[in-house]
Amino acid sequence: MVNTGAYYGPYLALLPLVGYVAAHLIGFVISLLVSFVLNSKLTFRVPMTWRRLALYPLTNLTNFLVTTTGVLVLVNALAVDETFAPLIASAPAIPATFVVTRLVLAGRRHRSAATDERGAAGTVQAGLLSAGPATPRAPHAAPPASLGSG
Repeated sequence: MVNTGAYYGPYLALLPLVGYVAAHLIGFVISLLVSFVLNSKLTFRVPMTWRRLALYPLTNLTNFLVTTTGVLVLVNALAVDETFAPLIASAPAIPATFVVTRLVLAGRRHRSAATDERGAAGTVQAGLLSAGPATPRAPHAAPPASLGSG
């Protein structure tokens, strides 16, 4: 809900000034940054690193494509009011975005209850993504650079 507000507030404020597409893009960037902070600190409890920040927009590509396509289709093809189109378009993107976000922020060390019940299963797409345990970092590997203290 906080992330929706971080998007929808700027979207509504900018809508009369820049039109719905530009308002959507600006709201999306703002909500992306808010989402990164909240997911890092509260949801997955991982340090905010420059690497994670750099990868985070890529994880939201699904969200961006689904919501942007949805807004365009809803407004142009289905004549849905520009004010409500983004809220409707965000519904199918939420579950997919969560899964990808978990993989980027928590990596393989995060295991869901479903994965725990199955054991080390959870490989998706022929081993490209895995929800299994993380491979331990080599003792000589440096810790990731942090964005801040805390």
